[in-house]
Amino acid sequence: MTRDILINVDTLSRHYGSQRAVDGISFELRRGEVLGFLGPNGAGKSTTMRMITGNLAPSHGRITINGIDILDRPKAAKAHIGFLPEQPPLYCEFTVDEYLRYCARLHRITRHQLAGALDVARQRCGLGDVGGRLIGNLSKGYQQRVGIAQAIIHNPAVVVLDEPTVGLDPNQIREIRALIRELGNEHGVILSTHILPEVQATCDRVQIINNGQLVLSDDIAALSRQAQTSSLLLRLRRAPDASALLHIPHVEAADALDDGRWRIHHPPGKSPAAALAEHAVNQGWGLEELTPEQRSLEDIFMEITSRDASSQMTPEAA
Repeated sequence: MTRDILINVDTLSRHYGSQRAVDGISFELRRGEVLGFLGPNGAGKSTTMRMITGNLAPSHGRITINGIDILDRPKAAKAHIGFLPEQPPLYCEFTVDEYLRYCARLHRITRHQLAGALDVARQRCGLGDVGGRLIGNLSKGYQQRVGIAQAIIHNPAVVVLDEPTVGLDPNQIREIRALIRELGNEHGVILSTHILPEVQATCDRVQIINNGQLVLSDDIAALSRQAQTSSLLLRLRRAPDASALLHIPHVEAADALDDGRWRIHHPPGKSPAAALAEHAVNQGWGLEELTPEQRSLEDIFMEITSRDASSQMTPEAA
């Protein structure tokens, strides 16, 4: 069965005078999905997040949150959104419980629902033992947890997280990523981040915005396939001449690398890995490494945004 569409963005634009910060983008977010939203600085990412959360009106286009048009019925639409900005809106002089009760009241959670909502938010965010502590005395990681708790205390359909792991140590990052994946089981999550490994670790789908336009929208599995290259990395203890490698079926080229390895090029879908391994054993070459070469998400990101930036240049600028 098709999962619920929680956000529908249709030809969304935002202009500042003659400058188009966001230029006609469209996408959807479904329940049970974590969407990674990437873009270089100034690409229009933050502007898009502000429009989705109702903090900035679009110049053109339409946004519906759980089927509700955010311009026609802003209060009703925002009730389905939980938002953690890059700087969490925390009151450091409050205890965790005081702050979450305050946030619950802002979201119009009734008195008889308050205790249950508070317990669920604390449990999901790992805050059970710090409810009575001042927020200002908590570590950065726990403050981020409190920020996420305020975003989900009203059980919204959509959770928008802007750079949720900035400034955290590796253990805290791992914990927050696990929490984001858990949130993705029940909500629709948009994760805005500059940290590319974070997208690979937590997201089901990724979008890249550049110069105000969506330049990539794909799921992580398809992106992984796109990262595959038509080359292998080969390391041998007793390397033969390149001519010996070129005689192996499906080896199109063999480039010697500075670190003693070879980059073996082959046609798409026709890997010579098995033949290389067999020759290495039979000829006593001493096989030490034979791995498919892959581009990282960072490589793909740089390729797409650089290519898009080049296409935007005027002939004079080029």
